[in-house]
Parts: sequence; C-alpha cells; structure tokens
Amino acid sequence: MTLPRRRTTPCTNRPAVRGLGSITIIVLLVGMAALAAAVMRLGQQGATTTQQDTQALRASAAARSGIEWGLYQALKGSWTSCASQSQTLDLSSDGGMRVAVTCTSTAYYEGESAPGTPATVRLYTIDAIACNSTSCPDAAAAVRQGYVERRRQVLAVN
Repeated sequence: MTLPRRRTTPCTNRPAVRGLGSITIIVLLVGMAALAAAVMRLGQQGATTTQQDTQALRASAAARSGIEWGLYQALKGSWTSCASQSQTLDLSSDGGMRVAVTCTSTAYYEGESAPGTPATVRLYTIDAIACNSTSCPDAAAAVRQGYVERRRQVLAVN
C-alpha cells in the first residue's frame, strides 16, 4: 500500500537562514563603539576649550592689573619721569600669569599756565602684556598648545 504523496511548497524546501542575528549584533556593537569614541573626543575638546577660556580670562585680568599698577607707578609712584621704565610682575602663584609692564612718556607744551610760562603736559603710555610663560611676550611658546597672551595699552595725562 502506498501512502499518498504530500504536496510541498517551495518555501518549505529551503534551509533556514542562520547567522543574521550575530552579524547584526556585531554591526551594532561596532557602531556603538564608534559613537562612544566620538563622544569621548568631543568631551575632551570641550574640556580643553573650557581650560583655554579660563586661561584667557586670567590673562585679561592680569593685563588689567598690570595697567593699574603701571598707572599708579607713573602718576604717584617711582615712575614719574617714566623714561622707558619696565617691570615684570609675577602673578604665577595666583593665576599662573606673568605681566610685562612698560611705560613711556612724552612732554607736550599746551598753552600757558601763566603769561609767558608754558604749561607742560606729560602723556604716559602704559603697556601690559600678560601670558602664562616665563617671559612675556614669548614667541617660542606662542606655537605651543595652551599658551595664552593678552595685551592692554592705555594712554594717560597728568
């Protein structure tokens, strides 16, 4: 006696596809690793940018301090003649900055203080350069990563 033949459909004769799930998992893991590396790199760049901004603010504050110190020295301190005076302020213990302060002056005659007596006015130029190196300005350190320099200049009349 023969059994009736069963009909088969073309789909049941194919072997099952295997290994697709493991390839998908590997691709996802590689993608997640690349994403994690990108996030880490952006985080490091953000930290470096924040550090540079902080150093720039410290340099600006140090340059302003150098200007105020130079003005005091020129107008009330020991630099009254201000004949190309120069001084380096070491503020490295506070913010890691040094400030090179220079002063030059020029005398001008402006009118008369009394008939026949010229009125002399002295114009002071105070220049302050702050940086996070051993001397300011430092051309050799300017190409180094992390070097920050700020310059302020003011004119004053007595």
